[in-house]
Amino acid sequence: MNITSRPIIVAIPLLFAAAAFAQATPAKPKTSAEIVAAAPASAWKVVADEDLLMIDLDGGQRVVIALAPAFAPVHVANIRALVRAGWFAGITVNRVQDNYVVQWGDATEKKPLPAGIVTPTPAEYERPLAGLKLRPLGYRDAYAQTTGHVGFWPVVSDGNAAWLTHCYGMVGVGRGLAPDTGSGAELYAVTGHAPRHLDRNIATVGRVIDGIEALTALPRGTEALGFYKEGTPRPAISRATIAADLPAAQRPHYQLLDSASPAFGEWVTARANRKDDFFIRPAGAVDICNALPPVRKSPV
Repeated sequence: MNITSRPIIVAIPLLFAAAAFAQATPAKPKTSAEIVAAAPASAWKVVADEDLLMIDLDGGQRVVIALAPAFAPVHVANIRALVRAGWFAGITVNRVQDNYVVQWGDATEKKPLPAGIVTPTPAEYERPLAGLKLRPLGYRDAYAQTTGHVGFWPVVSDGNAAWLTHCYGMVGVGRGLAPDTGSGAELYAVTGHAPRHLDRNIATVGRVIDGIEALTALPRGTEALGFYKEGTPRPAISRATIAADLPAAQRPHYQLLDSASPAFGEWVTARANRKDDFFIRPAGAVDICNALPPVRKSPV
């Protein structure tokens, strides 16, 4: 045998072995963060300026809320009217209950509402599922037949009706015992473990998409249900604004990952099947409140 041919003969099985190894070693799955970072521009949905509510606290912090008129149109219209009348300026945070909610409104309950506020306000606790493009989450839920997303909203359904669910950061309307007593003048944000039992009992009108830490860091109320004691100092709202009312150059812009995009489906799968270096046993499931669509600020 010609000695010069031996390296070629030896290399052939090595090439086959390398190819077999490459086929047997699957590519490392992407983490949910990597999927979000790589999501194309088409996968992101812009929050409309008319649906972007900014609440400035007297300590200088800003809380940004995306409003959901498709689920509570009368309440959202009331909130916009209250903002544009300057009604929220000067009202206070009255309740900070640990692992539950932060609630703000007129502590005296005597501040007159501006003209045009619809009250009594219809109990917009749910809406027909028909007409909504619901992307099912695909994993079981303890509270409802189906959970999923519509656009960038976490939605729950019994097959006929659909409603926004009380996940962390979601914003609801405080009310009295009667279902039609919540106008939108008193609001709360969920700042703890998702109180899903509140679903379909209170109108849910939006989600905090920026500045949640301004609410979670507030001193806890010392009275029952986390209310502040009468006469004690309370954080106040210095200003509330709808982004559409600001000059174009001053408007903040936010985008959320759209549930209709392929990137969102990939992201949900990654959330349910964590396979990065830290996780030993993927759960194979995800709760709707652990699948809130990611948010990012955008320059325009």
